[in-house]
Amino acid sequence: MAEKNINSLGFNKPVADTRVVVAMSGGVDSSVCAAMLAREGYDVIGVTLQLYDHGEAIKKEKACCAGQDIYDARRVAEMMDFPHYVLDYESRFKESVIDDFADTYLQGATPIPCVRCNQTVKFKDLLQVARDLGADCMATGHYIKRIEGPNGPELHRAHDYGKDQSYFLFATTREQLDFLRFPLGHLDKSETRKLAVEMGLNVAAKPDSQDICFVPTGKYTDVIEKLRPDASDPGDMVHIDGRVLGQHRGIMYYTIGQRRGLGLKDGSGLDPLYVVRIDADSKQVIIGPREALARSKIFLTDINWIGDTPYGPDLEGKKIGVKVRSTRPPEPAILHWQDQAVWIELVDPEEGISPGQACVFYQQDADQARVLGGGWITRTE
Repeated sequence: MAEKNINSLGFNKPVADTRVVVAMSGGVDSSVCAAMLAREGYDVIGVTLQLYDHGEAIKKEKACCAGQDIYDARRVAEMMDFPHYVLDYESRFKESVIDDFADTYLQGATPIPCVRCNQTVKFKDLLQVARDLGADCMATGHYIKRIEGPNGPELHRAHDYGKDQSYFLFATTREQLDFLRFPLGHLDKSETRKLAVEMGLNVAAKPDSQDICFVPTGKYTDVIEKLRPDASDPGDMVHIDGRVLGQHRGIMYYTIGQRRGLGLKDGSGLDPLYVVRIDADSKQVIIGPREALARSKIFLTDINWIGDTPYGPDLEGKKIGVKVRSTRPPEPAILHWQDQAVWIELVDPEEGISPGQACVFYQQDADQARVLGGGWITRTE
């Protein structure tokens, strides 16, 4: 019996008969992803989501999914001769991402809007659009690997650890992973740009998008003030020993681990001080010395688990690696399951862990490359 002829996206069919919807932000990564697949001969359909007012965002060179980016994505599609559609998702994006972003800050937590966007708009709504278009899969320009394992597709860190985006994709479900493809996961960013030049793409030298895409000024507080005009209520700046040291101008201006801009008078004899905790109910910003930032217990909610071990009591005591920041490598930890609640015990305490951020799980082995899922941080001890 002859072997099945599997194409580069893992389907047993000719590339010309394999339809791929590519999520195109207008940046170099998603453009190269779409152009590569079109050059291979796949039936490519490019889709760009208009997520917020592009009249404002077009003024910011390093934004995405707005006016200039829509134009750039369309030009790539025209050059590589595949259809391109723009879908207006402004209201959905505002409800699922921007409003959540503002409300999370007002709760004294620090949000990650990129994860919420992937979790809702891109990997939920757009993925359904791809299915409706009769696609075999949806491809994105994220730097992460999808590997076929013995128990189905697995999510692994990208070849280029410096560009790896696994932290932002921890909420990808098994069902979504079955339909998604990440053609750039094996490339360095420099190789991606070389491909863009080689294919003559207009975005070859375009800067990477940075910061939060819907904050045109770079100041997230401007967005929150506009959305929640009463967000700047002042309150007490309290030392961990209970002393009130001054007044703050609103909890949205402070994050866990912050040292600068606390507004305390010089000569207090207490420097350096850091934001240790934020109490939204009492509108207090609690500050203390650096050693007060260290945390070893992380309590989580909304867990997404894509490991081989069944999600449940068998996870108690499992040794894993975890990331509490996108830029740090996984650190050793122990996963605890008690009364259907999940919490993480860090082998070595870390500083500045903030509620609202993600705690991402990795398989604890030599390279800690496989993503096992993760959850949202609710509190620490």
